[in-house]
Amino acid sequence: MKIRVLLLGIGRWGANHLRLLHSLPVELFVAEIHQERLAQARTLGIPDTHLFHNYHEILASVDAMVVVTPANTHFDLCREFLEAGKDVFVEKPITLRSEEARMLVEIADRHRCILQVGHIFRYDPASQWLKDSIQRGKFGQIRILRGNFSGFKRPRNDTGVTFADAIHFIDLFNYFMDSPPARVNAVVKDFMGRGMDDASLVSMNYEGADKTTWATVEAGYYSPGKFREVIVVGEELSAVCDYNVAQYKVKTFENKHVKVDGGFKTVEGTMRQIEFPPEEPLLMELRAFIESVRTRKHPLADGRSGYEAVRVVEAALKSAKEERTIELNR
Repeated sequence: MKIRVLLLGIGRWGANHLRLLHSLPVELFVAEIHQERLAQARTLGIPDTHLFHNYHEILASVDAMVVVTPANTHFDLCREFLEAGKDVFVEKPITLRSEEARMLVEIADRHRCILQVGHIFRYDPASQWLKDSIQRGKFGQIRILRGNFSGFKRPRNDTGVTFADAIHFIDLFNYFMDSPPARVNAVVKDFMGRGMDDASLVSMNYEGADKTTWATVEAGYYSPGKFREVIVVGEELSAVCDYNVAQYKVKTFENKHVKVDGGFKTVEGTMRQIEFPPEEPLLMELRAFIESVRTRKHPLADGRSGYEAVRVVEAALKSAKEERTIELNR
């Protein structure tokens, strides 16, 4: 029997969820408060019997929820669904407060529900390759992680850019390093005067056994173009990953600084391009969610990862406001 999934919200990003969930082997229901948006679902052939303005009309009859609503609604909705025993996929950020995220993790555990967060970059094959290569020691000690998630685009209305965009690579670096950072420092700006940040630079220190990895994430709505780039610098290998590219996303460089006569010289080693199948990460993470619902397998981007990402963003915004470094408790 097909898993019965209710998609809540088909706005700008929710429309992509609609398209891809419709392609998966599930029985799809849609709830949307805006009448005109339901036309998108009808165009795909979803019958009116599966379309609702009020999700309460169908909640008891479905197995899982996909929540693609404004961030400030996530906590109340997810709490309701988890307490009703429903498995939940919620777009990032899981919540706007880490304490609320922690509560959702506890509720999901108590009711034995799947709770997956839309940290989409974890599911990109390029991220999987980088994570595996870091774990296997191909890079050696990781010295620097740098992420640029910026470009000229319309700002979100429900969160600032640190919550909206920087959180993507904050979570990705947590994933690479298997932990949240020990310290966070940030500068944010509100050039538009909306009361929310629209340019952000977050600096993080990840503490290893004997060395520290320095990470930075830049985000903003102003830079011409579209940047989705991550740089990994290790003692043995470095890599540039351009998530805008379909197949050859990763280039690796065997570059080193060699000590000579009291100074250093640069040695440029082999450059390689790594090819990946042109998969759509959103499809991969939704497919993974359905698989978790079916098998009860723990999600790669679980509620705990969502909590840790929000905790870092909170620390970054606090750092910017108070103009000081914030220590994160482990």
